[in-house]
Amino acid sequence: MVNSSHRYGSATRFLALIGLGFVLGLALSGQAQARAAPASIAACASIKADGARLACYDRASRRIATAQSEPEPTRTVQAAPTAGPVAATSTDPSVIVIPAPRSLIDTAWGFNRDSSRYTIDLYRPNYLQFARYSSRPNSQPFQELFDPTRTPDAELNSTDARFQISFKARLWATDDRRFGVWAAYTQQSQWQIYNSELSRPFRENNYMPELMVSYRPDLEFGGFHWRLFNFGYNHQSNGRAEPISRGWDRIVAEFGIERDNFALLIRPWYRIPDSNSEDENPDITDYYGHGDITAIYKWHGHSFQLMGRGNLSTQKGAAQFSWTSPPVLGPLRAYVQAFTGYGDSLIDYNWKQNAIGVGVTLNDLL
Repeated sequence: MVNSSHRYGSATRFLALIGLGFVLGLALSGQAQARAAPASIAACASIKADGARLACYDRASRRIATAQSEPEPTRTVQAAPTAGPVAATSTDPSVIVIPAPRSLIDTAWGFNRDSSRYTIDLYRPNYLQFARYSSRPNSQPFQELFDPTRTPDAELNSTDARFQISFKARLWATDDRRFGVWAAYTQQSQWQIYNSELSRPFRENNYMPELMVSYRPDLEFGGFHWRLFNFGYNHQSNGRAEPISRGWDRIVAEFGIERDNFALLIRPWYRIPDSNSEDENPDITDYYGHGDITAIYKWHGHSFQLMGRGNLSTQKGAAQFSWTSPPVLGPLRAYVQAFTGYGDSLIDYNWKQNAIGVGVTLNDLL
């Protein structure tokens, strides 16, 4: 006969093993659900088992803390090189390439490799000065014209309007755009629009066609980059007959250097002697000199220019300052130009005056 205490003891051990297995099963199930559960605290609330739900909460909390404490991947900021006309790119996703500022000279003269080989572009400032005041208007050249019209006492107004149209066209360029052939045209007109007594005439028109070869030296010295060398022919005249005809022909070279937002343009020239024995202005170089220098500085969309020229032997010359604002109306920019000295125009090449004009412009020199 089987002992009842032994039978009951065996049954007890059997039930204990079943209970232990059930508990282990729940624990393993909870751990599996915790692993599979999304890292969202809200998702843990749907788990019914207390242990599994608690494990889910713990795991989700650790994931959030870890995500918040993990540092951002390190990225290297790399500036694109400035030596070449085209900015380099990087295939490394950890490297951020910041394009270098484009050169003022390269942009103005189409030295960038991606520029069009044949193009028409703005050249010198294209402006309209609504009012230009002169401290000493030059009426003398016109007296011989006023007398026959029975207006011997006619005088020019101190204030007139002035506008300039200027563009250039590249006729040919090499594949790398370092060599090019350009033709250019500039016209400056002075208009006595406020002078009703003289029927608002155009006081002066100056016409200046040019033909030049352009080259990009790409040399650096002292932080400055020599990026422009032009050499060409320049004709300038007012298209008038005697006694107010003015004109001259020159061979002009131009050197352009720059550093960041500053550029310097140096232009020496040689006047081609006039074969005509009746040269209208044989002494023009006494006042205009043999070259000019223009400094340009860009600052927050503003452009400041200062030009100086003259003849040291005669101590005659001129200076001109201009300011160009950022765009104020579409492409138009506010424009102020101040002048002092000789040669405000060809008719005034030997006339000294101070002048200031205000208006708008489409572009500046660079």
